[in-house]
Amino acid sequence: MKIAEVKPYVIATPRPHHGGRYWLLVKLIADNGIEGIGEAYKVPFHPLTVERMLHDYGETYFVGQDPFQIEKLWRVVYYGDGYERNDHHQHPDHAVLGVLSALEMACWDIIGKALDQPVYNLLGGKFHDRLRSYTYLYGDPDDPRRRSPHTDPEIAGDRALHYLKEGFTAVKFDPLINVMGNLDPREPPLDLLDNAEAVVRSVREAVGGKCDILIGTHGQSTTSGTLRFARRIEQFDPLWFEEPVPPENRDELARVAATTTIPVASGERLSTKYEFRELLEKQAAQILQMALGRVGGILEAKKIAGMAEAYYAQIAPHLYCGPIEAAANIQVDTCSPNFLIQESIGKFDGFHAEILEKPITWEDGYIIPPTEPGLGVVLNEEVAEAHRYRSET
Repeated sequence: MKIAEVKPYVIATPRPHHGGRYWLLVKLIADNGIEGIGEAYKVPFHPLTVERMLHDYGETYFVGQDPFQIEKLWRVVYYGDGYERNDHHQHPDHAVLGVLSALEMACWDIIGKALDQPVYNLLGGKFHDRLRSYTYLYGDPDDPRRRSPHTDPEIAGDRALHYLKEGFTAVKFDPLINVMGNLDPREPPLDLLDNAEAVVRSVREAVGGKCDILIGTHGQSTTSGTLRFARRIEQFDPLWFEEPVPPENRDELARVAATTTIPVASGERLSTKYEFRELLEKQAAQILQMALGRVGGILEAKKIAGMAEAYYAQIAPHLYCGPIEAAANIQVDTCSPNFLIQESIGKFDGFHAEILEKPITWEDGYIIPPTEPGLGVVLNEEVAEAHRYRSET
């Protein structure tokens, strides 16, 4: 069996754009007709440029190759094949890794279908029968107040209670999101710290001990500002503090982790086992949030999960894109003993369900791993074609 064709899709999502304004998908088609699908996460170029990149890398490095040869294909793209086209660059950027991740996922989907097995059975087997999930606090579109649940204490408590009633046992929000927009981390002013503390208190009072609180910041604060905020909210017992400082400086991240009692989570902006090695060795995070559409794909994520076991660290894969990366996350979660919780986009309903032939199964706060082969999802071609991204207009 050889890969014969590459078919990229850039999907323009309808409002309210949960999971991003567009999704970067690619399909690989083998010469025996088996198809595999993958998804890249936030490649930092115009979406139509990324579409060309997915096609170009697929044609150059995957067409004509055996999809079972994951390790070799991965290294040819990552390290270079020694030819003029890819002459030993040895350190690809996140754009290349996003494209590689999507193509690698698609190979696993083909492999699973060829063997009539879900991918998790090829990576150690089913360890978890169901996967706990959490969601961001999204605003109620019918609420005339139109205020953000991230920064309005009253709305935050209301929305947390809404998701608790839906079955979620964990919710995430960024009470310091108003600090974002700066080009580098800043010290949060006192009024924003006061308000952020009030938001966290409101959520805890609304859900009591029935729901975990996940602080989902985006590295917008200085280390000192982060520690000031952490001291304020430790009393509310958050499950984690996500990207409390930017992830580039693992020493400062480690300083936060060593100073606060709140477990630190990080990883969505990192890639490959090499960057996660440093995160683990410096004890900079106890919870690893690799984004499978950026980190290097399914096998790379499984290797990182294995590395984490030796540090008693847990995995909670990041998700803010489409259902194909979600399906890949689910495969790794299911076979990883140190899986903690999976980010979901609500209950994977709405457009996340519409673009699949069969939606991801979510029941009472848990994702149910699929038994279908490969990634366990099939793209609805009619819906995908109807929502192809054409241009900014």
